[in-house]
Amino acid sequence: MSAATHPHGFRIIGPCTGDRRRVDAARAFLAYCQCDARARTDEEGYVSAFQFGDDFAEHLARTGSPAGFAGSTWSPFVWLDIDRDESAGGVARALADTRLLVDTLVETFGVPRGVLVPFLSGGKGFHVGIPTALWVPPASADFHLVARHFAESVAGEAKVAVDAGVFDRVRAFRAPNSRHPRTRLHKRYVPADELDDVTLDDVLGMARHPAPFDVPAVDGVESADFLVAVWGTAARAVAEKAAAAEQRRQEVATGERGGTVNRSTRAFLAGDVEVGDRHRRLYSAAANLAELGCPLAAVSALLTEPALDLGLTPRDVARAIENGARRGHPFVARAGELLGGTVVAVEHRQPVGRAT
Repeated sequence: MSAATHPHGFRIIGPCTGDRRRVDAARAFLAYCQCDARARTDEEGYVSAFQFGDDFAEHLARTGSPAGFAGSTWSPFVWLDIDRDESAGGVARALADTRLLVDTLVETFGVPRGVLVPFLSGGKGFHVGIPTALWVPPASADFHLVARHFAESVAGEAKVAVDAGVFDRVRAFRAPNSRHPRTRLHKRYVPADELDDVTLDDVLGMARHPAPFDVPAVDGVESADFLVAVWGTAARAVAEKAAAAEQRRQEVATGERGGTVNRSTRAFLAGDVEVGDRHRRLYSAAANLAELGCPLAAVSALLTEPALDLGLTPRDVARAIENGARRGHPFVARAGELLGGTVVAVEHRQPVGRAT
């Protein structure tokens, strides 16, 4: 059972730049839901979007950071993040899109409305949790990637844009009932049965204070066959993409194939990226440039300014570029496999005696 084999998570008290402290993920999430005093819901707070096995606990203890962790993940929920800037209609538009997304999950995918877990995020939109107990996906090294593909498929059916950035392997996710640092509003649970009737003013009024709630149970709920199929399709797509990328890297590394700056990378450099797809496209562009032999410094120089212009934080930009470049480099990508380990950092050093 993945909940038993992947019990670990991390928690951040205060700004997202703070230390990642290992926690029992289920207990930490429940403490925030119940407004336990130890959750400190009057402050900014985050928990990991995914859960991890013992290898994560060892990695965090050894390095002091989740960065570079490449092991398996799992989660009791797939979280869909619906954010809307003021130019795109703001929270009012996000509420309308969240209603549409929930209706699609119920009417198209057969998900019982009462088991969904929607929140006002406290910021620009809403979060909707789909309990994975409905289709019981196993933990895996690609779980977070499959979850992203799954979420995009579900959201695509509803014609609602969601933020793909929340599907990073070690992503921090705003904790229930925690307070947003800018708006001072709390991340408040809004029962799915009430979404259609509640007004935006009602929701914003609720968010002025935290409130304990019981997480909807899925006991006795039948498996959602449509979601089983969507997850299976997503898993196959992720596997096929990984295999194709690995084949391409090998061909570039051996000189059998010339590298090119792909269309997606060119679009990113031009700023042609949807808000919900910024993190993924940045990661992909960094990997593409690394495949061509660009050193990390060059990749960073090319991509940092366009990424910042798209509204990503400097920390998120640096992490996505480093991870993408590490993944895409034709020689480094194979190093962990050949040496029986995980590549967590790449450093170029000038040979001794050579002029700089």
